[in-house]
Amino acid sequence: MSARPPQGTPAPRDPLTKEKVLRAAIAIADERGVSAVTMRAVAMRLGVEAMSLYNHVTNKDAMLDGMVDLVVEEIDLPTDTDDWREAMRGRAVSAHQAFSRHAWAPALVDSRQTSGPARLRYFDWVLGTLVAAGFSLADAARCFSVLDSYIYGFGIQQLSLTSGEAPPEEAAESMLSAVPAADYPQLHQMVRLAMDVGYDAEADFAFGLEVVLAGLGQALTAGGRPPSHGNSGR
Repeated sequence: MSARPPQGTPAPRDPLTKEKVLRAAIAIADERGVSAVTMRAVAMRLGVEAMSLYNHVTNKDAMLDGMVDLVVEEIDLPTDTDDWREAMRGRAVSAHQAFSRHAWAPALVDSRQTSGPARLRYFDWVLGTLVAAGFSLADAARCFSVLDSYIYGFGIQQLSLTSGEAPPEEAAESMLSAVPAADYPQLHQMVRLAMDVGYDAEADFAFGLEVVLAGLGQALTAGGRPPSHGNSGR
């Protein structure tokens, strides 16, 4: 039989790693928002001294960059289709799901000035898929911007909608009383509809994504020019 450690001896702690530090930071951000992520808060969660974190992340900025990279790694980059729309759709849906798990991430992914390997691969895959579809590199960059503006913007909007103190039903009732039907008939009916059938965020996201993809498809057909909105007479 193996000898037992003397009674009262602390159990050996698993060695600290960079990924453990970043996962702890992500957990804090998921629970309390990214503003709650500090070196001290992460150290407390891991049960270590804050100074020990600097062996794995040089500072808070490096921690935020690492958090972004781990979230981006959760996003699927389809390789089993030659249809660029299907690939972009799969990528967008996967990104939307990742941002639903990490509501703080869209703003952070969109704002970091430095990129880790996962984020760089993500950018390269999107651009490569669009160029292979026939977009010029410049137009692929524009398409990337349009798509991600929608994906990130939807995530940020969802965070705003769900961060209110009142439950959605109470918020809708309060809004309904603030938009009398006599003055705002369409808005009043929309709020009433939302109260009756509920809000389907996934259906909203899918609808908007198809609109964006359809527009990009028209631009590709037109040689990179935006779809025409009618003759101007010129």
